[in-house]
Amino acid sequence: MTSVPMQRHLLRARDFVDSHFAEPIDVEEMARAAGFSKAHFSRMFKAEFGETPRAYLLTRRLERAASLLRSTDWPVSQVCWAVGLTSVGSFTSSFTRTYGMTPTAWRAAGPPAAAAAMVPGCVRKVYGRMPRRTFGEDR
Repeated sequence: MTSVPMQRHLLRARDFVDSHFAEPIDVEEMARAAGFSKAHFSRMFKAEFGETPRAYLLTRRLERAASLLRSTDWPVSQVCWAVGLTSVGSFTSSFTRTYGMTPTAWRAAGPPAAAAAMVPGCVRKVYGRMPRRTFGEDR
């Protein structure tokens, strides 16, 4: 019987983080997802991916926050909580350190959220059609 490569366990933990980043997860849960002890998991994760599990989780949360800031008109505090962070002050500091500007400045630098609004296909069809042409027959 062959053993499962260690990378597969680490990928399982990374996938767990990617799908549960908005929940209050910690390194202990990530290690459990990989099937390792917390200390061994932290060492192996950093060796494999180049950053600690905590840093990876924060990166995922900040990426999602940046996306939400550009695609919604939610207040910064709501974006903070939606990505699983609990302190708006820490969120703003981490976001500024990562993106070089505050969340509010990031939002202002992009297009307004209304520009990214989803329009149902049926509405696009109606307003996207050429006007009816009857060549003067309906006069």
